[in-house]
Amino acid sequence: MMGSAEEKRIEDELSYPIMLAERVRAAADEAESFKVDCGEVGKLVDRLSQMLRTLVRSTTSVQCLYERPIRRVVSEVSKNLERALTLVRKCKRQSILRRVVRITSATDFRKVLNLLDASIGDMKWLMGVLDTENNGTASGIFLSLPPIASNDPIISWVWSYIATVQMGQLTDRIEAANNLASLARDNDRNKKITVEEGGIPPLLKLLKESCSADAQIAAANALLVLANEQERVRSIVDEMGVPIVVQVLGDSLMKVQIPVAKLVVRMAEHDPVAQEDFARENVIRPLVTLLSFETFVEDSKTQLGKQSIHSIVQINKEMEKFSSAGSTSRNYSYRPYSNSYSNLHMEGSSRGGNHRKERENEKPEVKLQLKINCAEALWMLAKGSVSNSRRITETKGLLCLAKLVDKEQGELQYNCLMAIMEITGAAESNSDLRRAAFKTNSPAAKAVIDQLLRVIKELDSPILQVPAIRSVGSLARTFPARETRVIGPLVTQLGNKDQEVAVEAAIALQKFASPENFLCMDHSKSIIEFNGVPPLMRLLRSGDKAQLHGVVLLCYLAIHAGDNDALEQARVLTALEGADRTVVGQHPDLKELVTKAIYQLNLYHTGVHPQRQLFAP
Repeated sequence: MMGSAEEKRIEDELSYPIMLAERVRAAADEAESFKVDCGEVGKLVDRLSQMLRTLVRSTTSVQCLYERPIRRVVSEVSKNLERALTLVRKCKRQSILRRVVRITSATDFRKVLNLLDASIGDMKWLMGVLDTENNGTASGIFLSLPPIASNDPIISWVWSYIATVQMGQLTDRIEAANNLASLARDNDRNKKITVEEGGIPPLLKLLKESCSADAQIAAANALLVLANEQERVRSIVDEMGVPIVVQVLGDSLMKVQIPVAKLVVRMAEHDPVAQEDFARENVIRPLVTLLSFETFVEDSKTQLGKQSIHSIVQINKEMEKFSSAGSTSRNYSYRPYSNSYSNLHMEGSSRGGNHRKERENEKPEVKLQLKINCAEALWMLAKGSVSNSRRITETKGLLCLAKLVDKEQGELQYNCLMAIMEITGAAESNSDLRRAAFKTNSPAAKAVIDQLLRVIKELDSPILQVPAIRSVGSLARTFPARETRVIGPLVTQLGNKDQEVAVEAAIALQKFASPENFLCMDHSKSIIEFNGVPPLMRLLRSGDKAQLHGVVLLCYLAIHAGDNDALEQARVLTALEGADRTVVGQHPDLKELVTKAIYQLNLYHTGVHPQRQLFAP
């Protein structure tokens, strides 16, 4: 990569071909055969030498030099000068024997002259890209095809765009970043070339240092296009891209934050290292802050009306303290139920206050898109990560997500539900998180449960019901026996006409009735009392997946509530005996469970069906 410790300084790289050019010139002057051809070689070499010296002078005067094409072109020039030196040296006075062994022809000279011409063309292109003649004052992107890229024109365009992003004027840098994004969208090969040729560092620099929102947007969009695969995301991480992204997310205008939040989504989605690094850089707090912007305004007004004058004075003191802290360091604190949401949630950093009016006056569709991206970012950060899920709950993110599920629709509502699903999934696998974030007296947990049940009961939308049902299932071990309000909606969905919803309901209810749940017997009885057996029996007549999960849930009900008459009336025993011959054949691991369930049913109902033999567990 550009600027690695193993590479020579660019001045040292250029000194070698200059020295070679001098040797070729001297050898051409000493030639005694093919003098005219050697003279032509000498003229081309003189021109190359002059260009190389000009390049040396320009590289020393440029602060942020894009070196990648320089090294490639200079390496090719050096190879061609070496061939020219070898050929010209053959034309010196030599013995007859050596002249016979080392035959030189006009064809050899034509080849070398063509190579030197190509090197001159490469140098012209390079000096145009680096703008050596105008000392960086010319505007526009220099695009032409150098001989070195004749077989692969894309690389010359990539070089030109990256050089402009790194060294050009602001308007040209914006255009070049947009062109890089456009080029990378075409195919993954172009993305790979852009990364390999050092395109990420100048894009990150443009994102971080630019005072132009358009430049930051162009840089973020280009990085977003590149970040669709783990290796390329890791390249952004390795260039210290995560701290830059987090800083810009907290410091910028809303229209900049939109693609930056999307970049967080893409990087966290494709690379677990990026997911961890974002959490380490505390990206979750600004995301929750942006997501909750204006979300709690009505709540804060209502709460304010209930507060005493003394409380209002205390809040104002807190506000002043917060403002003074914000002037010296980044502060993403989040205080629910205060009268200051519109202030707290827009000041992500010391510069956040500068964007206050801009955020308040922004178009609704812009605010909505930012929230959509922030919610998706929390979803991807929480995915498969207990630590990140815990961080979200510690920033009051759960309450924010619940309120948005309640108030919003469409993509934002869906992203919030998916984030909740990942957090509850992490809580299912981690008892500490489950106890801390979803204890029964937690307002955030109560708000989440209320919204999940509302989605399950009231919204006829499988794409929303599925994550809601999974979330409730993940929390099965947090509900006490008296909390039967969560069982009823799940049982109702067993009969949903959408089979995916019905199967998810069966899977969720399994977690209530599973022996791993301390209250499995109470929950099993509740499922039966809510008339869950008939839709379960219908589920057995559906596809393989529905049949599998239906059998498992029926087994749990039979084992923990086998004496219930509803099981006998629905002929569950007959169904399980049939499943023992069909489902178990495809899923041998269910053999023990089905056998135990049949035994329990026979145990309680053997007087009614004396012909049936008892099954040992």
